[in-house]
Amino acid sequence: MNNLQKRILTSIIALPLSLFFIFTGGYILLFFLLSIFFIANYELFSVFKNKTTILFLDLILIITLFSIYYLRDENLISLYLLIWFIVLTICSDVGGYSFGKIFKWKKITKISPKKTLSGVLGSFILSLTSLIIMKIFLLSNTKPFSDPIINFLEPKFFFLAIILSLTAQSGDLTISYFKRLDKIKDTGKILPGHGGIFDRIDSLMFVIILGFIFYNLNIIP
Repeated sequence: MNNLQKRILTSIIALPLSLFFIFTGGYILLFFLLSIFFIANYELFSVFKNKTTILFLDLILIITLFSIYYLRDENLISLYLLIWFIVLTICSDVGGYSFGKIFKWKKITKISPKKTLSGVLGSFILSLTSLIIMKIFLLSNTKPFSDPIINFLEPKFFFLAIILSLTAQSGDLTISYFKRLDKIKDTGKILPGHGGIFDRIDSLMFVIILGFIFYNLNIIP
């Protein structure tokens, strides 16, 4: 099984499982988030040597996990936004990975040699598909003749999708920078094809935090 096949299989298992914990909420979600916290901290202290890096990444992780728990339990709108942040990040990552593999345009940085202009474009394009996915999801969960609680096809969401996709890509590069400083390829091996917890949630952390800020500033919905 090659690396791409491992990534796909891991995603097929991990995504529905993560969504199950989020939709369930309560103590079950709290247990899930605490599990991520302890596993991620094991990775941090096992592979990183720079104490400043460990402190910074741990702080980002804690804020992310708090934001997830807050958005899940605040109300139905914040729950749907949380789901959107996750779906958008996945779409952005898949777009960057697939477009980068197919078109192989100019590389953009030495921090992450695999990052290309085609990957950046792919991330932006597929992040917009998250709006269609959420629109379909809400329509399927809304009573007939009722308006969905959020209209993800409003113009402002297209603009926000681009901003959040850019945030996801920046988050990925940020973690790559810290790994490069300590000459690390992956933070762990718990997720076949992806590496460790931080290798999988690097872009998601920054999207969740910015989304949390946007929500509390009433920028969204």
